[in-house]
Amino acid sequence: MIQRIANSRFQFPLERPRVLFHLPKSMFRQCFAEKDLRRLDAYFDWQVPETDSPSRLRAAWDAIAPKLHAVVTGWDSPTLTEEMLAAAPHLEVILHSAGSIRPFIPDTVWNSNIHISTCNDVLGQGVAETTLGLIIAGLKGLFPCAALTRTGAWQSAIPRQGFGRVRELYDVTIGIIGASRTGRHVLRLLSEFDADVVLCDPTIDTAEAALLGARLVEMEELMRISDVISLHAPALPELRHMLKAREFSAMKNDAIFINTARGMLVDEVALALELQSGRISAILDVTFPEPPAAGHPFRHLPNVVLLPHLAGALTTGCLRQGQSVVDQLLEYHRGKPMSGEINAEKFAVMA
Repeated sequence: MIQRIANSRFQFPLERPRVLFHLPKSMFRQCFAEKDLRRLDAYFDWQVPETDSPSRLRAAWDAIAPKLHAVVTGWDSPTLTEEMLAAAPHLEVILHSAGSIRPFIPDTVWNSNIHISTCNDVLGQGVAETTLGLIIAGLKGLFPCAALTRTGAWQSAIPRQGFGRVRELYDVTIGIIGASRTGRHVLRLLSEFDADVVLCDPTIDTAEAALLGARLVEMEELMRISDVISLHAPALPELRHMLKAREFSAMKNDAIFINTARGMLVDEVALALELQSGRISAILDVTFPEPPAAGHPFRHLPNVVLLPHLAGALTTGCLRQGQSVVDQLLEYHRGKPMSGEINAEKFAVMA
């Protein structure tokens, strides 16, 4: 007996909707737990090609496209072309199991009736949790104090100012640049602390910022008053080097700059020059390019913590993406909006 959900949005009432995982098998194994696949089994016929080869993934698409209802893409998926979409007349859903879907769909998809969704929200949740940890670690001076302790030093060696100065996440100002999905998760997490939170984002107003738990300010004020500045803007071409020498020179002494967004948003030459003064410190999970060149100042400046782009999902966090994919397919099947669904307007301001 075929299990059905009442009011399904898929168009074939006499058969189970067909889903293709148009992504490398290695990513499928990384992101999809058995418990979530069992939920998928109850309502869908799904297929995942047993390959990481782009040509074989394309062959799998060609074989199923005429009867396909939903496709799941991911990191390293082959791009869906206009020709491929034309071969799938019953396709209703493209669901990207990662964050940015921009490289994987043609611009013309917005003229179709296909629903587009991503897992950007759950990826942002993981980045936000890491960011909160880095804010606390930066204020507490955990990284430099750990290095001091290895040398045999103890509390009396903790610096009173500069890199390694110890503070609490209390009675400090935290500046958030960008009310993106990640930025909003960070704001939610910060609501548990007694800190002044300020936000710079030209796409929202004072009232919305207040609902997010922050005070809306201009960039100049945020850079000037914040003890910690955390960047969460989208990596759009027009935002390249949005933070330059002017912004970094405005930072207060002992302030900490954290970047878990993208390196291209930062004029890294200007940041390195300001860091060389010793006035500020930085915790960088992303750079441009990645990793920095062997002789780059980020590699040897004592007031820089350089991390290997690990704020986003790398291991167990990837399973949140798989769970979100199944959740959203079921949402759509039940006639509800997918939690990660986007339209052309949202897409225009997303990375």
